Amino acid sequence: MKKMLIASALVLSLAACSTTSPDVIQRGDAQRMSQVQDATVLSIRPVTVDGSQSGVGGVTGGVVGAVAGSSVGGRREGAVVGVLGAVVGAMVGNAIERNTTREEAVEVVVQLRNGERRSVVQAKGNETLYAGDAVVLVTTGGKTRVTRSPAIAPNKY
Repeated sequence: MKKMLIASALVLSLAACSTTSPDVIQRGDAQRMSQVQDATVLSIRPVTVDGSQSGVGGVTGGVVGAVAGSSVGGRREGAVVGVLGAVVGAMVGNAIERNTTREEAVEVVVQLRNGERRSVVQAKGNETLYAGDAVVLVTTGGKTRVTRSPAIAPNKY
């Protein structure tokens, strides 16, 4: 039981490393020039970003299941139950990883100043966007995020 809790904690901690939040910038994207485009929000709808299955959950669950199963009964029974435990553990580990990496998100459909339309899916951030809002699309390293357009102060000169 202790080992299962450790495995679950490992999967949860790895799941926390992955996000599509517009409020979280990846380390490799810091201090890089980004392309910025002005746009207007046309619509927003809630979506769910499916969880990942990197294999970490399956491997961890398989190892925990094999170890737990192999300690049951005698040598022959332990081997059989160990194999079954590994299979069941891998399935449970995959399910845990997929569910813990699932993310509630929004799909933001925008219209650029040139009339083109774009759609960006991102995790719910600290900003709440509404249809008609002026926004900017910030693209860095092939990833785009949508954020409210900064207010422009009048020129005092």
